[in-house]
Amino acid sequence: MLDERQLALKPIVGESVGHNARTVSNIRALTASLFGVAAGTLGLESLPGFFFYFVGTAIVSLLVFSLKANGDASAYFFRPVGDFWIGDLFGGLMSFVLTWTLFYGLCKA
Repeated sequence: MLDERQLALKPIVGESVGHNARTVSNIRALTASLFGVAAGTLGLESLPGFFFYFVGTAIVSLLVFSLKANGDASAYFFRPVGDFWIGDLFGGLMSFVLTWTLFYGLCKA
């Protein structure tokens, strides 16, 4: 947890933290749908499809961490592990499954 000195040097602004969380959530929702399109087009089924999603989401998280957060997620999120790395992991899963099954059905029909 942050102590008083750290909060004085780097104050946490609620609006900024909320904006950062919404931005990462939007990126994950968009990429989850794109991963669903890719998995359906490739004809992935069952566990390979879910593995594709989790590996793709991990790559997107690493890219956001290195390119947008400059390698320091704690400067942009109150709880970096919960909010940045794990947050919306399963929320994007529903978008992934929806587009995965749609494009799988379109390509296999």
